Amino acid sequence: MNILKSEHIRLTHRLKAELSAPRRILITTHQGPDGDGMGSSLALYHFLKKQGHDASVITPNDYPEFLQWLPANADVVNYMRQKPLAEALIEKAEYVFHLDYNHLKRSADMSRSLYHCKAVRILIDHHLSPGLPSKYVFSNSEVSSTCELLFGVLKQWNAKLIDRTVATCLYTGIMTDTGSFSYRSVAPQTFSVAAELMNYGIDRSEIYDRVYDNYSENRMRLMGYCLNEKMEVFPQYATALISLNLGEQQRFGFVVGDSEGFVNLPLSIKGICFSAFFLEKEDKIKMSFRSKGNFSVNDFAKKHYGGGGHLNAAGGDAKIPMNDLIQQFRELLPFYENALIPESVPDFDPDRSNDPVRSPNEQPDRLRNC
Repeated sequence: MNILKSEHIRLTHRLKAELSAPRRILITTHQGPDGDGMGSSLALYHFLKKQGHDASVITPNDYPEFLQWLPANADVVNYMRQKPLAEALIEKAEYVFHLDYNHLKRSADMSRSLYHCKAVRILIDHHLSPGLPSKYVFSNSEVSSTCELLFGVLKQWNAKLIDRTVATCLYTGIMTDTGSFSYRSVAPQTFSVAAELMNYGIDRSEIYDRVYDNYSENRMRLMGYCLNEKMEVFPQYATALISLNLGEQQRFGFVVGDSEGFVNLPLSIKGICFSAFFLEKEDKIKMSFRSKGNFSVNDFAKKHYGGGGHLNAAGGDAKIPMNDLIQQFRELLPFYENALIPESVPDFDPDRSNDPVRSPNEQPDRLRNC
């Protein structure tokens, strides 16, 4: 099985030749790194170290505690907390990998330094509409995750250097970015990649436990509060919204990662196919959007909030008061009524459930709703 496109195979051979001797290599990912961002970064870090490269990983800011068990977590440099060291690493880098993001603005305060960096750029990402000019571009929005795509690159580069440690990082990224293999982005090859990674001796039960069964009591109480007190349901638009302001976060001792997955919770309600989660920060409000079916939250986020992502998972930022943002969101929903509420729901057809995964643009008209 080869998950790479032909042009990516050729690029991998060129990159392998160019990095045949030890180099100073910087690995970066997006702000608020998730499992895919950290999994791909640390997998590549271990791979490059085994080749003798002087590799470093920099994150723009903090990331969840439930990811801080990943191998070599202690070696990660946090730009927000270790800016002088991070700036020095960026300045001396000969090569920079951009993993799991495809626009410099997604690297937050680190973006200015990365913009002026003279290093050779390598982009490996699975989001739509890449906009980060790089010498080497591995971009494929049809794979489940950056970790899945990176696995294909590393196998083509030097499969012998993939070991249990690298496989653990990659599996973590794939598992978290697919909702434990439940999202629409999962294709047959995703399961094949997961099976290959298991052959390296990873402990998938332990990985799951460390990520999903490792939350604090405060986080569980916060989730209950969100569902009981903060969730608004708009059944006429098949939509739900949860919001959290700074005062509420302080009340529950909020730490980075505590709201991970909250945006998905309303999608468990029968008839809900569009969910939004607004999280207030000191300088902005972070928005997360999720959907079922063919309602494109990528288009919604891009049109109204300058964000983006995938068909069923996207995000954006806003710099207006929370109450104004919530009211704006409510007022937008009537314009999407036809897209959110199907005229009729077809019966489940088991023969169609095994159809090949289509790209968003290939969906037939009758399926362009939830």
